[in-house]
Amino acid sequence: MKTTPGHVLTAKDSTPTNSVSTLAGPVHYGFTARTAAFFDAHPAPGGETPGRVVRVDRNRILVAGAAELRHLPYPVHGEIPATGDWVWLGSNLAGEPAVVAVLPRQSALSRKRAFEASSEAQVLGANVDVVGVVVPVDRPLTHNRLERTLVAAWDSGATPLVIITKADLADIADDVVGKVILQSAGVAVVTTSAEQGDGLDELLGHLPAGGTLVLLGPSGAGKSTLINALAGHRAQAIGPVRSGDGKGRHTTTSRELVPLPGGAVLMDTPGVRGFGLFDAEDGMGEMFGDLEELFGRCRFADCAHDREPGCAVQAALADGTLEIRRWESYLKLQRELAALNRRHDAAARRAYQREWHQKVVVAGKSQRAAERYGHELDADRAGGGKRGKRKRS
Repeated sequence: MKTTPGHVLTAKDSTPTNSVSTLAGPVHYGFTARTAAFFDAHPAPGGETPGRVVRVDRNRILVAGAAELRHLPYPVHGEIPATGDWVWLGSNLAGEPAVVAVLPRQSALSRKRAFEASSEAQVLGANVDVVGVVVPVDRPLTHNRLERTLVAAWDSGATPLVIITKADLADIADDVVGKVILQSAGVAVVTTSAEQGDGLDELLGHLPAGGTLVLLGPSGAGKSTLINALAGHRAQAIGPVRSGDGKGRHTTTSRELVPLPGGAVLMDTPGVRGFGLFDAEDGMGEMFGDLEELFGRCRFADCAHDREPGCAVQAALADGTLEIRRWESYLKLQRELAALNRRHDAAARRAYQREWHQKVVVAGKSQRAAERYGHELDADRAGGGKRGKRKRS
């Protein structure tokens, strides 16, 4: 949408609505009348104008306001923003522009932090409408990786979408597409060729007005090329892909919002080598709903799906209606979530023990103080009550 100099973009400029909100916001970054109503419903002290986090850097965040982009410091209080967060902009105590509040997230794509011992979540993107799982046709399909990424996509609260890239490599595309459709468990699949412009309109058709799409995929999957094709200009650098293993260099180094011509927003992410799940029970239910139906057909409610008589899972594996690879993938993901839950429980136990230890220490000090006080009283009584005895007036 073109604007004249000095024109302030408001929610009315992007989405027809009966809303009477006159809040001005970053329309090019997904601000719509629905977003304006969300801001109205979540006022914050000192909040003056809406903004959206475009990128999170090491020391500052890049925030889009109604008319400009600003580098601002991290908020002094409250939650640390993530790319895609809606924020209230105002002033700090020194009168400088600042983020004064982060609005509740309507969706959040999270993964377990990279180091194995961690049980913490890393928010990759907030307020995302569609999670695009990018699958290139020029490398072997990793089934477990696709499934775990789709589990995380379902669990984020957004809608998953599988995006096949480099489909101009026609000699292998059909085989990859067929396998992906089978593994995606009902998730929509779009085949694209950024080089030839194929499938781009179909891809954008999955986004609501002003919606946000995040792309997930390994380095060299063609995400940057796809972003440039969707944006209509060179929004991302493009790096070569090694011929030996099909892997590419990380041309994207941070998560950043990229406005698209039709009003939608695209969030690029660095190539994700691993995607550790974080508290993804809801996503597991969406991705493996067929297995949960099988569980309900077992003879025993507490069936371990191993050697029990009347096990529907073992029967499905035996007759081929359940693929052994899919069952093993499910078990692997469940073991990962169980280990994460155990780490969570261990962390909670340690916190409880620290709190209990502190109470014991305080109680011990109080007990020793009470004993000293008791000894002093005994000494006073033995001395005739002279110490500490108050004269009557």
